[in-house]
Amino acid sequence: QVQVVESGGGLVQPGGSLRLSCAASGTFLGSSAMGWYRQAPGKQREMVARITRGGNTDYADSVKGRFTISGDIAKNTVLLQMNNLQPEDTAVYYCNANVYNAYSVRDYWGQGTQVTVSS
Repeated sequence: QVQVVESGGGLVQPGGSLRLSCAASGTFLGSSAMGWYRQAPGKQREMVARITRGGNTDYADSVKGRFTISGDIAKNTVLLQMNNLQPEDTAVYYCNANVYNAYSVRDYWGQGTQVTVSS
């Protein structure tokens, strides 16, 4: 069994910052990649940022220059520093962990943490 737990969401004013954290735990050998996705009301879930075990990163165009993903994938942890938040960033943010064991590779998801940007 694998658990993915996020924290750090909250309510901030436009221009503010938040830092999200995530950790995966359970019975698996490791993570090949971890990332953050978000889903706003009435919209599909979208990739925000992700990082591979090799350190490669990828960002949605809408957050480039404002968000930074980091972490220790070998320890199954990841952070998302979000700066200059805007109302359109309001969404539930989900942590994703692509984990593997001796038999398989699969994605696990956290429960989500709410980020609300409003004046």
